[in-house]
Amino acid sequence: MNMRIPILKLKDILIVSLQWELDDQTAIQFQEDLLEKLHDTSARGVVIDLTPIDFIDSFIAKVLGDVISMSGLMGARVVITGIQPAVAITLIELGIRLENVMTALDLENGMDKLQHELEA
Repeated sequence: MNMRIPILKLKDILIVSLQWELDDQTAIQFQEDLLEKLHDTSARGVVIDLTPIDFIDSFIAKVLGDVISMSGLMGARVVITGIQPAVAITLIELGIRLENVMTALDLENGMDKLQHELEA
């Protein structure tokens, strides 16, 4: 069964909280849904909360990296929150670069950082 990841909008920010380990199909669907929502709403920022995720495989890591790059191409700043140690290790080992991405410990800090960035 393919679950869709909810994408919430708060002012000009899209908020995504990944609540379970993603399978490949859900990851691709999430990528399409997020880019479509960015296009439809002209949101200027995206917060992706990974707090509950303690493991990602190479495919999901690549999709996440692609989502971040594509969001940037569409003019949105991205904040990743709640990265667990094993996820950070996987991203680095796979060469997924998060150069233009802000990070924060939790969703609240991520929202504050992004709001501050968008006001600058």
